[in-house]
Amino acid sequence: MSELYIGLMSGTSLDGIDAGLVEFKENKIQLIAFDYQPFSDIIKNNIQRLSQPDQPILLKDYGSLDTQLGLLFAEASNNLLNKANIPNSAVTAIGSHGQTIYHAPEIDSAFSLQIGDPNIIAEKTGITTVADFRRRDIALGGQGAPLVPAFHQAIFSQIFDLSKKNICVVNIGGIANITYLSANKAIGFDTGPGNTLMDYWIHKNLNKAYDKNGAWAKSGKVLTDTLTHLKQDPYFQLNPPKSTGKEYFSPAWLNEKISVTSNCKAEDIQTTLCQLTAETITDSIDQHAPLTDHTLICGGGMHNEYLIDLIQQGLNHPVSSTAAFGINPDHVEAMAFAWLAKQTMNNLPGNLTEVTGAEAPAILGGVYPGKNTLNRK
Repeated sequence: MSELYIGLMSGTSLDGIDAGLVEFKENKIQLIAFDYQPFSDIIKNNIQRLSQPDQPILLKDYGSLDTQLGLLFAEASNNLLNKANIPNSAVTAIGSHGQTIYHAPEIDSAFSLQIGDPNIIAEKTGITTVADFRRRDIALGGQGAPLVPAFHQAIFSQIFDLSKKNICVVNIGGIANITYLSANKAIGFDTGPGNTLMDYWIHKNLNKAYDKNGAWAKSGKVLTDTLTHLKQDPYFQLNPPKSTGKEYFSPAWLNEKISVTSNCKAEDIQTTLCQLTAETITDSIDQHAPLTDHTLICGGGMHNEYLIDLIQQGLNHPVSSTAAFGINPDHVEAMAFAWLAKQTMNNLPGNLTEVTGAEAPAILGGVYPGKNTLNRK
């Protein structure tokens, strides 16, 4: 028997919504269709404004954006199914990550806040929707992140014989994280900034959304003293489990760190930021996953050729895109949230306690019944 689930992902890069239709048949996981819906500049700016650390927000703005994103997530789901020519009634459930507004697992009253009203998604699609995945893990003393390593374990154990080969999966979005998988061990954590600081810096200086192929970073030189100063940040010294976000590695963080750097070219800062992302990834693998035989890379950072070259140079084993093994690097996270929704709908845990630090495995998220559950026409 096969089941269809939709996974929706909107990450910290704030570029848009990834929507994946995934078939689960016996123990096989297969992407059936994928669609990408970019955010308008207005939506992107509203998310950025709401996500600024230590800035006051109006509850009206918060509630309005929650509704707007719910409508957009529903639209992305409906567009995906139209593209695939599959009726909504054929889908068991949608797993919606939502848009992270603030992730703060390290404070006394820890929380992680995602918006994009799942009530609206369930109503506008008619499909049962699972959302708010992170907070149950935090309630159990975990970081609430990363959650994707559990999916990495499920899908890559189909591709690799983990009794013979240890693999590391690196996901590079706004924030970067790694998952180490072996026959009897799985660990995962956020290594630090992925694309977020590079995206901010090129937008500030060249008014571009991102550094295509890493060309601007490649044009400069590494500022060694600045790189050393950046890497001395306490986050990089923490042992896992750990997670972070753009609230921490923010423009304010960068501007404070580079305030001691004078008479430098903007492109040299970009080169240094690219080196920071690469080295914090490779250092993490060397320190916490030294027996890795092969590293796979997914996420938007896979398109930064210069960054990937730096990562390969920093490791003494093969590095490749997940595409080499049949999984598009841009599709992994949407697939993951389809899988997490399936776990929840089957009353199965979705977190790995050794990754998040939670006290126990947990069934994640809240379930918002759709017409398919309520037998409504």
